[in-house]
Amino acid sequence: MDAIGHRNGDVGDRETMMLFGGLACMVFGAGLVLSNTTVRRYLGNVSVGDLVTGVVPDVERYLKLRAM
Repeated sequence: MDAIGHRNGDVGDRETMMLFGGLACMVFGAGLVLSNTTVRRYLGNVSVGDLVTGVVPDVERYLKLRAM
């Protein structure tokens, strides 16, 4: 692969750059979504109890499927 210009160290560096680039895109995208006033209004009305109540049936269903 020397003819193309890749060395052993370059592959790891490229993977690291892709990892951090993807992470930066995720953080930037989450910031864009959370900057929307409608999204902030919906998230402001959500409480922890509502989230737990909504998640419990899904977790129970998952545990039943896993036990099969």
